[in-house]
Amino acid sequence: MEKQALLNTYINNVTMPETIAAIEQMIADNKKSYVVAINVDVVMKIENDPYLKQVVDNADMVLVDGKPLVWISKLHGKPLKAKISGSDLVPLLCEVAAQKKYTIFIIGGKDGIAEQAKRKLEEKLPGIQIVGTYAPPLGFEKDEKELDKINQMISGVHPDLLIACFGCPKQEKWIYENISKYDAKVSVCAGATVDFLAGNVNRAPRWMSEHGLEWFYRFLQEPKRMFKRYFVDDVKIVGLIKKYR
Repeated sequence: MEKQALLNTYINNVTMPETIAAIEQMIADNKKSYVVAINVDVVMKIENDPYLKQVVDNADMVLVDGKPLVWISKLHGKPLKAKISGSDLVPLLCEVAAQKKYTIFIIGGKDGIAEQAKRKLEEKLPGIQIVGTYAPPLGFEKDEKELDKINQMISGVHPDLLIACFGCPKQEKWIYENISKYDAKVSVCAGATVDFLAGNVNRAPRWMSEHGLEWFYRFLQEPKRMFKRYFVDDVKIVGLIKKYR
């Protein structure tokens, strides 16, 4: 799909229905593909991490997950059609998967969370085929034996959709480095989505999300952990708006 420039990377300017259709086409094409979603935090990481930029630039689809980037696109005269967050996209993909019998593997989250998400989805969507879940141990990305185990586990069930929930940049780099080693059709970077699916973390109210305040809701839930990200690192986006104008 065609991409357009946005700050220091390139994105697909798509609606949610267009995104779902594109992912279905990737499944039909039977070509290994991966989907990433960027927000202000990811943009700031890309600016300081050339390898992450390479990973994102090579993705088959790059979505924008964050109202501030939608506002910046308008400021730069290339308005985006929609904000497509992983936590909105994945539940819709699960609905489509249940209808069309696509198989799903969920990886990431704390121990037991992916399995809890599986149970919740099976209750909500009869017929959904979640063929595997796994919560890798801390530091798995540096452990060759663990990486081999994960790749074999995924290949053993060859899912149509692999939902990876490690957070950025771990999930993006892991997919980029391992996609040729495991057998899954479309890998989707989904961050905290596994926690939302499991029901152990609440999402921001829709009105907050629609007005670009989802970050503030997350900050209120985890102020100590999120303070540096939102009030030190991400405010530097102002400099990037001028740099990439």
